[in-house]
Amino acid sequence: MTKLSTQKITLAALFISLAAVGGMIKIPLGVASIALDSLPALVSVLFLSAPLAGTVAALGHLISALIGGMPLGPFHLIIALEMWAAVWIFAKLYAAGKNVLKWPVFVICNGVLAAIPFYFLLSPAFFYASVPGLLVAASINAAGAAIVIPFMNKVGEKVW
Repeated sequence: MTKLSTQKITLAALFISLAAVGGMIKIPLGVASIALDSLPALVSVLFLSAPLAGTVAALGHLISALIGGMPLGPFHLIIALEMWAAVWIFAKLYAAGKNVLKWPVFVICNGVLAAIPFYFLLSPAFFYASVPGLLVAASINAAGAAIVIPFMNKVGEKVW
């Protein structure tokens, strides 16, 4: 296990702040917590470990949910864990050099698999109603990150 350096903690805080800003940019697709909160978490995999990038995603979702009025109440803790897992998987695929595979895997994890518990916890109707919006939101977040990441790679080369 590696120690968290001040630099990594600061970067994580920066990306969490960006996720909070993204959480304010809502995508009007039904549930009020759908936003651009995972875009910064996806970009953070360039600089942070998989668990830390996942933490950025989880906290970003919780902040987005708070801004949206917590429409699903305590279920947002489950969603935060799912966001953590989706970005963790994305980060592992990025580290393994799976540059094409990481995008559809993230979209499927965030847009379909994350909704499966709610099929049983809330209702099948909620699942079927939320999946299209989640897929669109995950795709928008992934597309935004795909646009930003090449530029951030160039910045990272100059900084590090």
